[in-house]
Amino acid sequence: MQFYLQLNNRMETKISHWQSELSKSHELYLRIKARPGAAATKLNGTLDTSDGETIKMDVAAPPEKGKANAVIVKYLSIMFSVNKDNVKIISGAGDKLKLIKISS
Repeated sequence: MQFYLQLNNRMETKISHWQSELSKSHELYLRIKARPGAAATKLNGTLDTSDGETIKMDVAAPPEKGKANAVIVKYLSIMFSVNKDNVKIISGAGDKLKLIKISS
């Protein structure tokens, strides 16, 4: 399974901001739009919607039996340097659009 943690400058700035928010408040909520079945797992930019910002994420796992969700949790735990148990899918476990809570 391949993870790409290299990001463009805009995404690096956003991730740095999210990491700062996590260290201040000890929890962070992210909206993710997953694209399962991709060649590699990586963040692919953001979408600005009326509900706020949504992160586009390619996921190198099929959308079956929780495989893609497990990859998302693992990827985010690495990115935010937290235990996998601190990354929870709050809603959307069976959908492409997910709300994720990360705790430190």
